Amino acid sequence: MPYISIVIPLYCCSEAIPELTRRLKHTLANISDEYEIIYINDASPENDWEIVELEAISDRRIKGINLSRSFGQHYAITAGLMHASGEWVVVMDGDLQDQPEEISKLLNKASEGFDIVFAQRHRRRDRMLKRWLSNCFYWIYSYLTDTEQDASVANFGVYSNKAIQAVLKLKDSIRYFPTMIQWVGYKNTKIMINHSVRQYGKSSYSFSSLIQLAINNIVAFSDKPLRITVKIGFVITFLSLVFGIITLIRFLQNNITVSGYTSIVLSIWFLSGLIIAIIGIVGIYVGKVFEKVKDRPTYIISNKINIE
Repeated sequence: MPYISIVIPLYCCSEAIPELTRRLKHTLANISDEYEIIYINDASPENDWEIVELEAISDRRIKGINLSRSFGQHYAITAGLMHASGEWVVVMDGDLQDQPEEISKLLNKASEGFDIVFAQRHRRRDRMLKRWLSNCFYWIYSYLTDTEQDASVANFGVYSNKAIQAVLKLKDSIRYFPTMIQWVGYKNTKIMINHSVRQYGKSSYSFSSLIQLAINNIVAFSDKPLRITVKIGFVITFLSLVFGIITLIRFLQNNITVSGYTSIVLSIWFLSGLIIAIIGIVGIYVGKVFEKVKDRPTYIISNKINIE
């Protein structure tokens, strides 16, 4: 029977942890006796870590990693993957929207020769605004990164140890697990799973944090915004040349009597705004390079339990 690692980042999931643990144990008992459940507490303001400690005391297969501060969900996932030793690794959220009972379905599909099996949510049980924003993000993200992104697929899935080790070799300072696991390749597929409503707490992602997440990932995984600005620059240059030729012809034909104040002001404001926007985009990339060269750790562990 394969050794299975379950990696679960936690943030404000204290109410869900006991039930999640119980359902995971019940599900895994029918699959393999060899497994580990790794909870990573991303410095939750609730008592997530205390509950993990209680669960870990009663069962050494339950392991805990407590980060020194909140680094973010995907950094917490990276910390869990670094300590996962299973032949197969399951990544899922800790709010019970990803249902443990679906793991057996994912593993059965993986046994057909796949290294990666993504859980495709049949129907997302999120608020309409969140679903709409998510669809917009993935559409823009797909366009700017020249990759196929699916809004119905998130972190939940089963991944071979080979695929996980490939992800861990990526030294990107900005971590986004769904894109990274797709980037490494390997034979993959998707299967439909049931997505549950959130029963406990509320999402830790605010609108501003989602926007920040989108900007970080677009900058981290694509240089297309820079290429788009170059194209815009050439288009504006061409239009300016055409406008200049037309103006010169009108001047030679004595059709210009008074210099146009409006056109001058509009041109200055438009070009100034465009230049500032381009400089801003370049500045974002320079800032990310600055973050990378500092080579800071992607996460810091405060303490661990049942992990040597």
